[in-house]
Amino acid sequence: MDTREAILAALEGAEEPLSGSGLARRLGVSRAAVWKAVQALRDEGYEIEAAPNRGYRLDPASDVLSAGGVRRALGDLAQVIEVEVLPSCVSTNLTVKQHAAALPAWHTVIAAAQTGGRGRMGRSFYSPEGTGLYMSVLLRPDMAAEDAALITTAAAVAVCRAAEELGSDRAEIKWVNDVLIHGRKVCGILTEAGLDMESGRLEHAVLGIGVNVTEPAGGFPPDIADVAGAVFPTRKRDRKNALAAAILRQLYDIYGRLPDRGYVEEYRARCCLTGAAVNVLRGDEARRAAVLGVDDRCRLLVRYDDGSEEALFSGEVSVRKEMGI
Repeated sequence: MDTREAILAALEGAEEPLSGSGLARRLGVSRAAVWKAVQALRDEGYEIEAAPNRGYRLDPASDVLSAGGVRRALGDLAQVIEVEVLPSCVSTNLTVKQHAAALPAWHTVIAAAQTGGRGRMGRSFYSPEGTGLYMSVLLRPDMAAEDAALITTAAAVAVCRAAEELGSDRAEIKWVNDVLIHGRKVCGILTEAGLDMESGRLEHAVLGIGVNVTEPAGGFPPDIADVAGAVFPTRKRDRKNALAAAILRQLYDIYGRLPDRGYVEEYRARCCLTGAAVNVLRGDEARRAAVLGVDDRCRLLVRYDDGSEEALFSGEVSVRKEMGI
């Protein structure tokens, strides 16, 4: 841990201001080194107050992503999950995919903002700086390509658990990849897979998770204002680092037991579409259906108006608003 990370860790754990001389003694460095490290942290966006005759204090609402902060929150798992934090990138999924061949499993890229974030069906994903958490995890699953949806659904349960662990209201899942709180989308998940053409099995999977941690100043853009929400109503110190680590911990736990699909019952219980009247969308076609539930492979079970039934591996459904649901 370098001086900058050590000072950040000390400030995050302190209830009272810490003097420059005290920090210098504790870390075995000069006061000038402490001052330089504090300035570097301020340049990264940390709001550090310097109280005359008292010392340095991290603003209680300071919430800046840092690799060190995520690693500290991960605890022992930091030895397994390699974390890289970027101030901004085009897309965390794209960053991981470009280097997937050289990266170990569980390498995780986290960004404070994305300039070209993508969701499912090629849509853009709103990724502003300061209020969101955007992360991609490289996985090397031993599974057939048709089971790739299990990764997405496992991640959805992990996000729900992590958000509630940190104090959010109950989280639900809109099949297949959206996490909702109070009916508003707070998280989108996109899994992109590399396929071994000979075996038909996955070579790797890049799991992308985008979370609205808090609402941006001025609210969400008009085109998503009616559907988007945030996990938490206000900022809190070090919350993004804590949330990133909580998601990774929960995902690691579920993924390690993915073959037994023990999480599926929880996914089913959190699914907000069961019993809903929906449109199943395929290209320009929309078929009216009723949702019967979710099966053990996390497929959405639907019954169309003509009485036929189908288990959906992938695709998109929208709730029929005229039904008042």
